[in-house]
Amino acid sequence: MPLEAAVELLSHACRHDYAVGYFESWDLASLEGVIDAAEQRRAPVIVGFNGEFLTHPDRALPARLEWYAALGRAAAESASVPCAVMFNECPDDAWLGLAARLGFNLVMLADADASHADITRRVADLVRTCRPRGVAVEAELGVLPFGGAEHAGANGSLTDPDVAAAFVRETGVDMLAVSTGNVHILLDGQRDLNLDHLAAIRRKVDIPLVLHGGSGIAADSLMKAIPLGVAKVNYGTYLKQRSLAAIRRAFPDDGANPHHALGGGGDADLLVVTRQAVRDAVLDRIGLLGCCGRV
Repeated sequence: MPLEAAVELLSHACRHDYAVGYFESWDLASLEGVIDAAEQRRAPVIVGFNGEFLTHPDRALPARLEWYAALGRAAAESASVPCAVMFNECPDDAWLGLAARLGFNLVMLADADASHADITRRVADLVRTCRPRGVAVEAELGVLPFGGAEHAGANGSLTDPDVAAAFVRETGVDMLAVSTGNVHILLDGQRDLNLDHLAAIRRKVDIPLVLHGGSGIAADSLMKAIPLGVAKVNYGTYLKQRSLAAIRRAFPDDGANPHHALGGGGDADLLVVTRQAVRDAVLDRIGLLGCCGRV
């Protein structure tokens, strides 16, 4: 079906008290797994790729954004459920503009080193550029703590409701990711959200709210957050954890026939293992969002 406008997906979710999952992919197999699960549950979904990873200066080989855009858009348009395609958490304005021109219909600027004034100006510019193209813009206020060992000591800061309200007015952003107890890249366990703080943000901000770090949010806390304006939840870490665990189980013997492991299409194929692992991981979480059966 045609690509679904991200604003329409989230507006419908807000009106009907559910959230849409953004389940981040990194290759064809992971993208297939996300859509397999969404189709099985008859749920709208947002697919896409991580802009920080694709633009990182330490990347061994340069990423070709044109390929990722074409892949994501083709997957979304061939799905039997409504899909939007996101270019997530990119610190590079030029890449964000390119993503919008290439067919992503939701983009997000995220630059931890920028000042609040700089982010406000850049997001406002991005909105002015993207809106005529039908491309939605997400931004984030507040700082999520990190769960990974390499970010130890990064405690984060909660989103200020008054600052968030002013930011929305000044930028015209379509959706706002907030910090309210959620954690980026939480590798073990789950944590509750600060629901009172989330409610305070909602009293000031009337656009759809987004929670990043969905992998580490406790189920009961997440479900209570949705009536408080959360219309989108991002998942990434646990999809890769589940995929890596499945791959390690599937390939104990390096002497196996390489065609069985790569490209053969059977149960021992690396791409099939990844696709099934991502599908099952999405199925484990998507029901919490209340979006199943909404198609």
